[in-house]
Amino acid sequence: MSSRHQPTRESPDSDGSSTTTSAARRPRADAQRNRERLLAAASAAFLGAGSDADVSLEAVARSAGVGIGTLYRHFPTRQDLVEAVYRSELDDVVGSAPGFLSGRSAAAALRAWTDRYAAFVAAKRGMADTLRNVWSSGSLTPSETRVRVRATVELFLRAGVEDGTLRSDVAADDVVATLLGIFLATASTADQDQVGRMLDLVLDGLRPR
Repeated sequence: MSSRHQPTRESPDSDGSSTTTSAARRPRADAQRNRERLLAAASAAFLGAGSDADVSLEAVARSAGVGIGTLYRHFPTRQDLVEAVYRSELDDVVGSAPGFLSGRSAAAALRAWTDRYAAFVAAKRGMADTLRNVWSSGSLTPSETRVRVRATVELFLRAGVEDGTLRSDVAADDVVATLLGIFLATASTADQDQVGRMLDLVLDGLRPR
């Protein structure tokens, strides 16, 4: 009687996972690292550019240490890359709020965070043209950003009411609108000292009377 074919079993590694599973994880980890490097390289390139048309995708790939084919596998179009950079940086700026609140008053934390937010807005000028196309496509909207920024400002305001360093009658929407007004008014100037002075005025107005 002929023996039936038995399927081979994967031999587990010392940690209990199979060699095949471990090998499958490596490409995924490499792909994630490549994506992160591409986002960091693109972010730096857009920050230093006068417009996104000045940013070469080939240069971004070289800076990230990958080939242009790898860039296009992650981001098939320039618009895809710009959207990913924007989302990543937005995640960073709203996610940084708890760190700013650690070890300082809410008023001081909010003032420090407004500098971080100002830098985020300023960095988008180098990708403005493509970013407008992203917004037009509907895959990302200004209102989505505003909702997340407003929630972050609300976090600071609640903390400020609790520790007594910020007024209790301030609406987060009003703070966000004021900040955006400052950034719009100073968009054509490189005078960061002026931006700082205007942000100081905003925070002075938020302190209890």
